[in-house]
Amino acid sequence: MLQALLQDHKVILSSASPRRQQFFKELGIPYELRLKPVEEIAPEHLTGAGIAEYLAELKAEAQAPGLSDKELLVTADTIVWHRERMLPKPGDREEAIRMLQALSGEWHEVITAVCVSSVKDRMIGHRTTGVRFREISNTEIEYYVDEYQPYDKAGGYGIQEWIGLVAIEEIRGSYTNVVGLPTTLVCDMLIHMAS
Repeated sequence: MLQALLQDHKVILSSASPRRQQFFKELGIPYELRLKPVEEIAPEHLTGAGIAEYLAELKAEAQAPGLSDKELLVTADTIVWHRERMLPKPGDREEAIRMLQALSGEWHEVITAVCVSSVKDRMIGHRTTGVRFREISNTEIEYYVDEYQPYDKAGGYGIQEWIGLVAIEEIRGSYTNVVGLPTTLVCDMLIHMAS
């Protein structure tokens, strides 16, 4: 059904994330990859979902001038929100270890915002998923960081990797959101924009 609705449109995905690209392939949505680097800095007064939505729209703004009729641009941003602060992509081994130590034994939120833009219109939305780690030992944390080097992942971990299999006890909400793309939201937004 989605493919039929989109047959008169060209979907542009602006994300270097291999996980997001894989989701589009699994959804059967043909897309063109169009990347443009953006400095991902949000105003200090924003919190939680506000940060993710601002950054997703910022990425859309960077690509908007190049859009043609019948093109639908998809941009997204995922943040990890813990104790009223954002945990970004870790800059190095020590930062990744500190992040996972902070998340150990606690709940946090993974928030992904999605922006779908055309020449004439734009939609933005987000999904929030609660995630709880069991207590994780320093040995486990160091093994994970050294083996998987999660420096391209908000919060310093990927739920689909070893740490997710052994240490995540509970999630509340969308699993695909934690991986990096709330697929039901993306489909709903594309259907709306293509209609």
